[in-house]
This record gives sequence, structure tokens and C-alpha cells, in this order.
Amino acid sequence: MRTKTRPKPRVTAARRRAVVLPDDACPTCGTMMRRTQEAVTSSVNGEEIRVPNISHLRCPKCGEGLFSLQEAEALRLGAFDIYRRTHGLLSPDEIRAIREHHGLTQAELAQLLRLGANTLSRWEAGRNVQTAAMDVLLRLVRDLPGSLEYLREHAA
Repeated sequence: MRTKTRPKPRVTAARRRAVVLPDDACPTCGTMMRRTQEAVTSSVNGEEIRVPNISHLRCPKCGEGLFSLQEAEALRLGAFDIYRRTHGLLSPDEIRAIREHHGLTQAELAQLLRLGANTLSRWEAGRNVQTAAMDVLLRLVRDLPGSLEYLREHAA
């Protein structure tokens, strides 16, 4: 009686060559990365924004960059601040002040402006940046008497 044997699993070339790299090795080329502090570019509303003095790891051989969560957050928030200043947009505190001046909740103002439920919260917390068109609408609510009543009648 012949017994069937299972074929042995094949070890692929990729498995034989697998190497565990140190945490600070470049994931692209394996070279040890170096900590650097330099200007990095980030996209905000489709525009490339150059943010100075962002600390991160950079590969001296291939140029690959790695960011910790804190470094990535500093880059994102720095890009938002530069974008707001460059385009003269309202700050998160100014947006909150407009809403509070009119005695509205975030949900109420978001509904009047036809925004998603969390959008206004993100703007006020500085986690996102409003478009120029929404910035103009917020300024109208702030500066033009009767604009809020108009929105209540026509937008809701």
C-alpha cells in the first residue's frame, strides 16, 4: 500500500533573502537613515506648501524620508497655518468666535452653511482648512447684518 505524502512547502527566493532591518534603516534601500531638520513640502487644498524646520529621518543614499506620528502632525499643522496666512483665511479661533457670537452650535452653523456634521469642528480645532469660498461665506455671516437670517430662510 502506497501512502501519499504531502509535498514540502517551497521556500521562495524572497523568503531566503528576507532580512530584518533596524528601525532606523531606509525601507527603500536599507541604508541607515540620519535625523535631519529641514523644509518639507505638504499639500493643502491642492497647493504645495513648504514648511520649514521639520525634524525627521532622511536616507543619505536615496533621499527617502520617514516621519514619526508627531513629526507628521507638526508638518500637517504647520502647512495649514502657512496656507491660512498666505491666503488671508480666518483662523480656527476666528471661526469659533463667529459661531459663538451668533449663539449657534457647531451642528447648527454647519447646517446653515450646508457643511458635513464634523467639518466645522475640524476647522475650529485646526485639523482642516476651509476653502476660500467658505471663508468668504463665514466673513459674510460675521460682517453683513441679516446674512444669518437669509441663510435660515434659504439654506435650511
